[in-house]
Amino acid sequence: MKTFMQTKENIERKWYVIDAEGQTLGRLATKAATILRGKHKATYTPHVDCGDYVIVINASKVKLTGKKLDDKMYYNHSGYPGGLRERNARTMLEKYPEEMVERAIVGMLPNGPLGAKMAKKLFVYKDANHKHTAQNPIELKID
Repeated sequence: MKTFMQTKENIERKWYVIDAEGQTLGRLATKAATILRGKHKATYTPHVDCGDYVIVINASKVKLTGKKLDDKMYYNHSGYPGGLRERNARTMLEKYPEEMVERAIVGMLPNGPLGAKMAKKLFVYKDANHKHTAQNPIELKID
């Protein structure tokens, strides 16, 4: 019996939409990362990008548990001396909710070129409006 190996030529991709309203950030991110990697499919192959497209809507309504709104910090560095910028989760949720959700999901993908290809299939929107209705995305419920 031969082991099945997925090739990029015969991948069938679907579109999924996830509503982040009232969802915990980490649980939402793990579900989205699993779909982006393709681990929900029986034809999953680790070295091939066999995942599906993910649209996350209502990113501004995601919730964090505990004291994370004030304690969790996000860091950026410009590369210049003294160029470190830090923001807490409350600021990120108010001003940049798309970036906060995107960082959580992309951080769960593999590092390197394969993870970068998977991250390009992620689309995050602040509110319920998105421009991918032509792809007929399947609504995904997170329990």
